[in-house]
Amino acid sequence: MPGSLQSVRLQSLRWRLLRTVCLASLCGLALTATMSYWQAQHEAEELMDGHLAQSARLLLALVRDNEAHLGDLATRLATVRSNEENLYEPPLEFQIGGGDGALLLRSEHAPPVDLSAPAGYTDIEHDGQPWRILSLVAGSGDYRVQVGQSIALRDRAALEVAVQSILPIALMSPLLLLLLYYSVRRGLKPLDDLTADVAARSPDNLMPLAGRRVPTEAQPLVVALNRLLFRLRATLDNERRFTADAAHELRTPLAVVRIHAQVAQLTADTADRQHALDQVLAGTDRATRVVEQLLRLARLDPLARLPTSSEINLAELAQRVLADTQVPANRPGPRLQTRGTPLSVSGDGELLEIALRTLLDNALRHTPDEARITVFVRREAGEVALAVADDGPGVAADELPRLAERFHRGSEAGGDGSGLGLAIAQRIAELHGARLEVENLAAGGFEARLRWPRPAASVLQRG
Repeated sequence: MPGSLQSVRLQSLRWRLLRTVCLASLCGLALTATMSYWQAQHEAEELMDGHLAQSARLLLALVRDNEAHLGDLATRLATVRSNEENLYEPPLEFQIGGGDGALLLRSEHAPPVDLSAPAGYTDIEHDGQPWRILSLVAGSGDYRVQVGQSIALRDRAALEVAVQSILPIALMSPLLLLLLYYSVRRGLKPLDDLTADVAARSPDNLMPLAGRRVPTEAQPLVVALNRLLFRLRATLDNERRFTADAAHELRTPLAVVRIHAQVAQLTADTADRQHALDQVLAGTDRATRVVEQLLRLARLDPLARLPTSSEINLAELAQRVLADTQVPANRPGPRLQTRGTPLSVSGDGELLEIALRTLLDNALRHTPDEARITVFVRREAGEVALAVADDGPGVAADELPRLAERFHRGSEAGGDGSGLGLAIAQRIAELHGARLEVENLAAGGFEARLRWPRPAASVLQRG
């Protein structure tokens, strides 16, 4: 477990960002230090070459002023010889000759280079060590001077200069990394606050996260989390509602079934026993229907869109549903008919059949015998409608807005429905981008319909 936590930490945004920024900064510092080193070394060598040229000119001037005392000049120059331990003053070796190249004067460790060599800088080998030599000729041509320094000593001095130039960069690197760490930590603090907010929440706290102080880059994450919280809250609400609805609706039919079962168990009269058993069957049928409708609602509520979608011919769907509808044998039954034009919508055929069967079943349960029930497929004001109309008593006007509420049944309803049919039809309409409308007809009767807006429907052409 600790290993897995460490792995998660290493993969955190903070450490990944710190690692990337620090590596990039170190690479930049290393590149800067390298360029500074090379530049400082080059400038140090240029400076030493300039020192050689200046020393050569001074020697020429001293020789011309001390032509009669060259021996004494050599002694005096030996006394001002620099110390090899001083990196910034490497020993200067020299040779002085006449215009013809004849040697007149030389220092103790000067490399034996021909004085007649062309003027300028040259690198030579002396005693296994590289040397930098500058040959210079007086303007009058009567004297020649050679000055030289050990390249190894020059390199040591150049290295020291280069190291000193990059030392501030090396010393600033740890401070820069600390500043980067502090900056990244402070910059990601809103994400830490967001994490703390989520971690401190209880399981039943599904309120949206506050995104006012969250960086712009994290706003899509907050929006996605809020959408997820909204869906979770809707799912939990649906589950709670389903549980409450099931408990509420099943309590009565199950109690009735139990009472009639006890009556059938205790009564000795055959007719009373048969009546009680019939009531048990009727109560069981009602409980089964309630459970089926509750399960259907539980399946429809979580859907954000249709499971499948295809072009549905509403006229054919109405004829198919009407042909499969059976009127109970113990009643004359209303007269069923269908009217309409071949219109089509995009949707799920199975769900639309359920919606139409629900509206038709609702009409059958609340319409008196010998009434007429008509299924319409028509176009109204450019919109497509699938409607079920009857010439029954209708519904009280003040109850129309509540008919689609779950478990609400009209006060004058004569059937034994559960009050879930129109709620199911309304949910199916929502999934299809349609709306459920109910109204009392002016000539008497009641109509419930699904209406699609214009963009969602199209006319199905037939020959």
